[in-house]
Amino acid sequence: MKSLDDILKMAANVQDELQKAQANLDTIEVEGVSGGGLVKVKASAKGRIIGVDIDESLLNPSEKQMLEDLIAAALNDARAKADAASNSEMSKMTAGLPLPPGFKLPF
Repeated sequence: MKSLDDILKMAANVQDELQKAQANLDTIEVEGVSGGGLVKVKASAKGRIIGVDIDESLLNPSEKQMLEDLIAAALNDARAKADAASNSEMSKMTAGLPLPPGFKLPF
């Protein structure tokens, strides 16, 4: 069994690695797409929206509702991809740590 000092040092190391991983998430970009590529949303793995690209063919007042739906779909797609990228990065960070089964970070 490890001493309390060893456990505290390990917890501090895990916290440092977690902070590094969180900072790295903002550098990972994902792209959400809808309407067969007519609407694209770029986001970081942290979920920060970086940019939106809308095909000019959708810039018609009669297409307003469809455009709004496509933007929402692209945002949701980007968010899902950001979550997947975030989970993947966090899994890499926790790989090899002696954590109990089912234990999740951050605390």
